[in-house]
Amino acid sequence: MKIAILSTNPRLYSTRRLVEAGKEHGHEVLVVNHKRCYMNITTHRPSVHYKGDAITGVDAIIPRIGASVSFYGTAVVRQFEMMGVYSVNESTAITRSRDKLRALQLLSRSGIGLPITGFANSPDDTDDLLRFVGGAPVVIKLLEGTQGVGVVLGETKKAAESVIEAFRGLNANFMVQEFIKEAGGSDIRCFVIGEKVVASMIRTGKEGEFRSNLHRGGSAKLTKITPEERSTAVRSAKIMGLNVAGVDLLRSNHGPVVMEVNSSPGLEGIETATGKDIAGQIIQFIEKNARHGRTKTRGKG
Repeated sequence: MKIAILSTNPRLYSTRRLVEAGKEHGHEVLVVNHKRCYMNITTHRPSVHYKGDAITGVDAIIPRIGASVSFYGTAVVRQFEMMGVYSVNESTAITRSRDKLRALQLLSRSGIGLPITGFANSPDDTDDLLRFVGGAPVVIKLLEGTQGVGVVLGETKKAAESVIEAFRGLNANFMVQEFIKEAGGSDIRCFVIGEKVVASMIRTGKEGEFRSNLHRGGSAKLTKITPEERSTAVRSAKIMGLNVAGVDLLRSNHGPVVMEVNSSPGLEGIETATGKDIAGQIIQFIEKNARHGRTKTRGKG
């Protein structure tokens, strides 16, 4: 089988591990920088080109699309889908999960536990917005932020109002969420492949930091999750349409609540914390499911 990994950096841990795992399973693996791909959008023979040549003979792709290039990256994934190439995560599912507000609305509609979340456009609405998420402290998040960047804790009403005013002054899209104090600065990353949580870890922020992201100095260790947490993670990935996902949960007083569903979850933290061969399991999933033309959208979404 010929597998292409769409990644801008072949030296990244996740990309390297997927290449190693693919080769260990006897497959031909190539890393393609999706930012340097260009597309021939034609009715009968759509194609993707890279470094002067058409990419041919690919059976499956593994998109590792960064948030900053979601628009172009998902266009490349969609082009491969139009060619009948199997994608581990389809373009529509990636787009759906990347839009944080849309993702929360879809999860909410399906009854998934979520932090109370507010979204508004007018500065006149700030008081009511803060009131219906429970008042300060609140978490204020940029919709385009990743890895904890653009996430601010408004510990008092005055502080929250100042942050909201600053974000509005930048014409930035943001949402306001209740602060789940009982989570204690920790969250749980559930790694979903197919319809199964294959690994889970608890991430804890460094002292004085409410964000638990490993990129911000947090630590991680293996954890056991409850059946309810397992079910919530699997259902959340399925609602997004993702076959491979990192689902981030908080343990609240009223059960697990979903913070985010990530379409390109990193492998380093989860493999290090759990000792599991996650990259190998992704390759095995491809072996079991990859078929020419086997896409739900065929690039329509």
